[in-house]
Amino acid sequence: MRILAMVIGGVLLLAGGGAVLALHLYRKPGPLAEPAQFVVPRGGLAAVAEALARARVIGDPRAFTAAAWITRDEGPVRAAEFAFPAHASLADVLEILRDGRPVQRRLTIPEGLTARQIVGLLDGAEGLMGEVSAPSEGTVLPETYAYAYGDARAAVLRRAEAAMAQTLAEAWAGRSPDLPLASPREALVLASIVERETGRPEERARVAGVFMNRLRRGMPLQSDPTVAYAAADGAALDRPLSRVDLDRDHPFNTYRNRGLPPGPIASPGRESLRAVLHPEANDFLYFVADGNGGHAFARTLEEHNRNVARWRDVERQRAVR
Repeated sequence: MRILAMVIGGVLLLAGGGAVLALHLYRKPGPLAEPAQFVVPRGGLAAVAEALARARVIGDPRAFTAAAWITRDEGPVRAAEFAFPAHASLADVLEILRDGRPVQRRLTIPEGLTARQIVGLLDGAEGLMGEVSAPSEGTVLPETYAYAYGDARAAVLRRAEAAMAQTLAEAWAGRSPDLPLASPREALVLASIVERETGRPEERARVAGVFMNRLRRGMPLQSDPTVAYAAADGAALDRPLSRVDLDRDHPFNTYRNRGLPPGPIASPGRESLRAVLHPEANDFLYFVADGNGGHAFARTLEEHNRNVARWRDVERQRAVR
C-alpha cells in the first residue's frame, strides 16, 4: 500500500508539473517581433498552425494545435485576416482567432470617376475577390467603403450602388422648388456634369445655377466634359478637346444638342448632387476657366468673350514658359 501511495503521489506531482508547464507555454510571449496582419487560411487546425508558424505568429505549431483542442469549448478558429500584436501568446492568438474582429480594409472611390475607372479601382483593390462588370454610369456613390479580405468585388459594388440610390432619393425629396428637372435621373445627369466642370466646392452651386438658367432658356449647355465623354466613348480623354470633337454629332455633345445628355458622364458626389438640387440663384449664363483653378462667370456673351480672351492669354503665357 505504501509503495502504491508513493506511485500515485509521483503521478500527481508529474501531472501537476505538466499542467504548470502547459499554462506557462499558453501564456508565454510569442515570437512575433512587431505587430502584423495575417490572413488565416481555411483548413483544419494543423494547416492553420503551420501557416501561423511560417509567419512567426506562433513558435510551435504542435503546442498551438494542442491548446486549440483543449480550449475547443471556447469556440472555433476562424479563417480571416487578423491583426496580431507583437509577442502575442498562444492565449492571445486563439482569442483573436475566435473573437477578434477581422481587419477592415478601405477602398476610396473619388468623385467624378467613370464606370470604367471605378471597375479599375475595384480590380486593383487588394484582398477583394471575383470579377465585376461595369455598373451603369453614375450609379456608384463616391465614398470610402470598408471591406474584409476575401469579400467579393461585386458585393462592394452593390453597396456603392445602393448608397447612391438612397442618397439620390433623399436629395431629390429635399430639392428646391421649381427646378427645370423632371426626375431624380435628370438631377443625377446634371450633377455628373457639375462634378466634372469644377473641382472647387464653393463653385458647385454657382455652376449648377448657370446650367439651370440655360435649361430654362432652352440654350445648349455647352459643357466641355460632355464633349470629352463623347470623344472618349465613355473613357477618360487623355488629350485636349479639338474643333472636330466640338462639331461631332453625338448624343452627349451638348454643343450640338439642347437639354441634358441621355445619361450621366461620371459618378457625382454628395455635394454635387446637393448643388444641383439647391442651385445658386444667379443670372449668369456663361463661365470659363480663370487660370487659377476656378472660373470667371458672365451674364452676357460680350462679357464672356472677354473672359475667354483672358483665359487664352494665360494659356499662351504658360506655353511660352
